[in-house]
Order: sequence, then structure tokens, then C-alpha cells
Amino acid sequence: MTVMILSLQIALPLALIAWVAFLPGSTWSRFGLQAVGTGAFLFALARVAQWAVPVWWLPWVYGGLWLLALLAGLVRKGRAAPPRVPNGLAGWTGIVLSVVLLCVGGWYGARAVMGRSLPEVEIVDIGNPFGPGHYLVGNGGSNRIVNVHIATLDRSVARFRPWRGQSYAVDFFGLGAWGLRGQGWQPADPAAYAIFGAELRAPCAGRVVAKEGDMPDFEVPNSDQVNRLGNHVILRCGEAEIVLAHMRQSSVTVASGDQVRVGDLLGQVGNSGASTEPHLHIHAQRPAALGAPPISGEPLALRIEGRFLVRGDHLSGHPVNPLR
Repeated sequence: MTVMILSLQIALPLALIAWVAFLPGSTWSRFGLQAVGTGAFLFALARVAQWAVPVWWLPWVYGGLWLLALLAGLVRKGRAAPPRVPNGLAGWTGIVLSVVLLCVGGWYGARAVMGRSLPEVEIVDIGNPFGPGHYLVGNGGSNRIVNVHIATLDRSVARFRPWRGQSYAVDFFGLGAWGLRGQGWQPADPAAYAIFGAELRAPCAGRVVAKEGDMPDFEVPNSDQVNRLGNHVILRCGEAEIVLAHMRQSSVTVASGDQVRVGDLLGQVGNSGASTEPHLHIHAQRPAALGAPPISGEPLALRIEGRFLVRGDHLSGHPVNPLR
């Protein structure tokens, strides 16, 4: 994972920016294609990749460097009229690479933007589930490009059926100093992550239909693939259930059967269950059938504070979270 992040989210963008700056296409058309291709690819990478690692604001830095690279490329080109047809392998290679970048970036970028469209399912509106803090969406949206949970909509895969209710889930990372999600690249101690211990509050008024609070918090990247929710609370709000998972051991403050109001404390974010690093998993579903796994109900989509959140979006928590 570390090698992939270093390659795709650091080395590759910097290499493409340097290519535009120091090896601009020898004609205006080739330079334009080069600039558009790299720009499309960088845009897609900014929307598709998770930027909790290395840091959420890095794509903005790349955007600024790309603009500077365009200026540098223009200066290097000068005003001489170059030949219109590539006269060597390097020229044709640059054209092919630009076209590939444009096609790949255009397709993935378009799919990422389409992931902002509301899915054709019932939408459940809830309030902000967080107390104080700032949070980054790691997974969220209506297609697999921006939300890995969408895969569980596939009824043909037997192992997905017990988890199907979480198909439109949203995952949140915490943001600490300098926008970093934790102290270090991938610290083992869950307490080193900004979201660990963050307050979770009831995002809707309803009844607690299930809770678990005694499971351990794992060191990163260990997880429990059997008890996938880990410590959790399931609220029945109207006809929908809201599931908050991966909570901190011994932090759950409610019991099954409790009635809660919007903003009531439920517990804290932890790293229990099928969580490879501390984060909040939240989703909406219809109640599961009697005797069926608890998150196998029909999946519903969430709007939090009126927003359909997608990978890369930000959410600020509040000390008290009235439903709006």
C-alpha cells in the first residue's frame, strides 16, 4: 500500500508536472494536448484517490505546480515556429502519452463527478454525527470509483449479502494539525490518529435497537473480519436504521431500547471490527429481516446536513448537532 501511494500519489504527479515544465511539446497543438492530458489526469487522481494519506491538500499543490509548469513550458517553447509533424520517436511518444492521459483522466474524472449524483434509492436525511473536529470523507458517493461499499450491491456475490445494507455507507477520517490524519505515516497505535476518541452523537431522534461496546480496538493495520461492525450503535429513526460502526471499546453510552434525541452522546470513534485504521463508518438501511444478519437490510442513501457526501468532501463537527 505504501509503495502504491508513493508511486501514484507522489512520484507520478510530480513526474507529469516536470514533463510539462521541462519537455513541452514542440508545437502549439502538441503542447496543448500535453497540458490538457496531464491536467485531466491530475484532476481525476484528485477526485478518485483517497487523500487521507499523504494529506488532503496535496492535490491543490499539484494544481498550482501544474499551472506553473504551463508557464514554464510556454517560456521554453519560445516563439519559434517548430515543424508540424513529429520528426522522431520522442515526438510520437509524447503524443501517445498525452492521448492516453487525456482518455484515462477524462473517463475516471467523469465517473468521479457522476458519483456525486444521488442514487435511485430512498434518501435519508440526518444531522451531523460528530462532536468537535474536522473530518474527511474517505468513501462516499453513488459509484465504485468513489465508494468501495457500492460493490456489495452485487447480489450475485454470496459473501456480500450479509453486508448489503452498507452499500451507500460513508467513511470518515479525522483531520489534525496541518490536515494530517495521524502522527506519522501509518502509526500502529490507534490513539495516534486524529479521529480516535472523537465524540459521536445521535444524528437523528429514535430508538437504540442494537449496541456493542466491549470489543477491542486493534493496532493498525490489524482488524476483525468476522465481527465486522466491531463496537457499534444501530438507531431506528422512523422507518430507517442508522448504523455507526468501529466505535471505541467501552465508550458506548447507550443501551438497547434507549430513546435518543438529536445530539445525544452515543460514544466515541475507535478501531474495532473490520477497520484497518480508526475511522467512522455510517450507513442507512431498512431493518434486516427477522433472523438475518443485522446489516443485510435494503440499503438507503444518506444526506448529512443536507449534503450527499462524496470521497474528498469535508465535514466539520459541532458540540451540539441539531438536525437541520
